[in-house]
Amino acid sequence: MTTLILQLRRLPHSEGLPLPTYMTAGAAGMDLYAAVTDDVRIDAGSIVLVPTGLEIAIPSGFEAQVRPRSGLAVKHGISLPNTPATIDSDYRGEIRVPLINLGREAFVVSRGMRIAQLIVAAVARITWDEVSELPVTDRAAGGFGHSGT
Repeated sequence: MTTLILQLRRLPHSEGLPLPTYMTAGAAGMDLYAAVTDDVRIDAGSIVLVPTGLEIAIPSGFEAQVRPRSGLAVKHGISLPNTPATIDSDYRGEIRVPLINLGREAFVVSRGMRIAQLIVAAVARITWDEVSELPVTDRAAGGFGHSGT
């Protein structure tokens, strides 16, 4: 397992909240916490940008991905409209999480609530090699549902 050290700056409105946390030894993502001062209501079908009160310095060659929490998605229909959201290595602003309520009832985000997961991953830079034909595979152009399952 590789350990990467990231610089983090806490903004005043996140004082007293935990830093992003791995909840289990095998967790791939760290939970992000809502740094709201007052409860934020997300009506059904609405999108709200929720602050975390954190800024991070992602090293070149890496990205951070913000993903929904499965419990919020299954129990309340809370997700991200652009999942996974990408934070580029040159971004230095506050991490804010766009939450969408796909459920049928309003949902309330309160201070310190675990709202999303943060995953840091390596990014490969590519150079295009434009060709007239691609190498052949068994799957070929088989797309959605091609395997019959």
